[in-house]
Amino acid sequence: MAVWEIEEIFSDILDRAKSLDPVNTRQWFDKLNVAQLDGGSLVISCPDDSTVQFLRANCQTSFLRSAQQITGHLVTVDFVVDDKNQTNLSFDQPDENIGFKQNPDYTFDNFVVGPSNRLAHASCIAISQSPGNTYNPLFLYGSSGLGKTHLLHAVCCETRNRFNGAVIQFLSCEDFVNRFIHAIEQGNLAGFQSQFRTVDTLVIDDVQFLSEREQSQTEFFHTFNALYNSGKQILLSADCAPNEIPSLEQRLISRFSWGLVARVDPPTYETRAAIVQKKAHLRGLEISEEISEYIAKKVCTNIRELEGALTTIYAVAMTSNAPITLELAKLALDGQVSIATRHISITDIINVVTKYFDVRLTDLQSKKRSQSITMPRQICMYLARNLTKHSLEEIGGHLGGRDHTTVMHACNKIAEIEKTDEKVKNMLSDLAKKITESNPTN
Repeated sequence: MAVWEIEEIFSDILDRAKSLDPVNTRQWFDKLNVAQLDGGSLVISCPDDSTVQFLRANCQTSFLRSAQQITGHLVTVDFVVDDKNQTNLSFDQPDENIGFKQNPDYTFDNFVVGPSNRLAHASCIAISQSPGNTYNPLFLYGSSGLGKTHLLHAVCCETRNRFNGAVIQFLSCEDFVNRFIHAIEQGNLAGFQSQFRTVDTLVIDDVQFLSEREQSQTEFFHTFNALYNSGKQILLSADCAPNEIPSLEQRLISRFSWGLVARVDPPTYETRAAIVQKKAHLRGLEISEEISEYIAKKVCTNIRELEGALTTIYAVAMTSNAPITLELAKLALDGQVSIATRHISITDIINVVTKYFDVRLTDLQSKKRSQSITMPRQICMYLARNLTKHSLEEIGGHLGGRDHTTVMHACNKIAEIEKTDEKVKNMLSDLAKKITESNPTN
């Protein structure tokens, strides 16, 4: 096959992947190239490790479906770093000290600063320039979807760029607790302690998960002391201030407040409009200030819902093959914003679905594969994907720890059934109505 033919096929695959998964489409997709397309294998060349990680975590299924639809054959898809851009940090053999997958969107350059987050942003820049010496610990808190995780990633990225060889551990508090429990079960507590007490920077997201976990709090207390006494940087985030975390030991509350406690508030109207423009640029979209201001007025709660509104507009434009105008934006968001502004959680969805199908949560979280369990489980995933802004990983975590590919498969399957089965379509509409009605807009 000629080079130009391969490039033409890949261009079609790329366009199809964008239309299948507008949520994860990014402007830098245009920097992707074909490393190999033969023998039923498509290998896509990427500019760096963080791009590879993002695509493998979020876009594997959409690229796989696109490749198979365009070529008409069973094709495997993988992502690799371009040879000329290889660094010492290989994805295939990752640096075990880097305990996180960097999101290429989450950098300081891509963070929109406003009155609601200025202190948090400035303090994060400060600690990335001088870890352990400026604000230690740094504790960020605020409601979900306001950019805390973005800042945590940005700190890790900037620290790694400035200090080659810095040992960084970034993980959720739930993951920390689960690893601790696993270490106890395996009789390897010393190994666990060595992993977390010898790093240069420890970043823990959603530290409120320590609530009511006494043994984990004790372990975290000693880990904190070991790092602090060694002058290592500690960065924490939570949905509330340290003294508001339920059942948190006083000694941890005290230590979390030793450095700087910075609150992140909902963005102002002007900041929301700027965020919409920034997010559109990341996806390679050109939208007018008029459209970004319209979205900013309609969606007032958090950044994830701003992204959701932008995704809806993009999807409608792709489907109708029309330019993004203010009229199209209004049409796309008609009836959608009211849903987006409702505070719907995955738990709300599970409660409605389990009651509707008369099944138990433990069944949905189990490995049971009977139709009476599988169907409600997949419907939960589909509704969570459409009614919340949670990631595929977060949705899978609520339903038995299933990975993102399982969730994507479930969503695609239910979407296909909905197109051809009027009964299922009506049922999904009824469930969505029950969920949104049980969560009135604030």
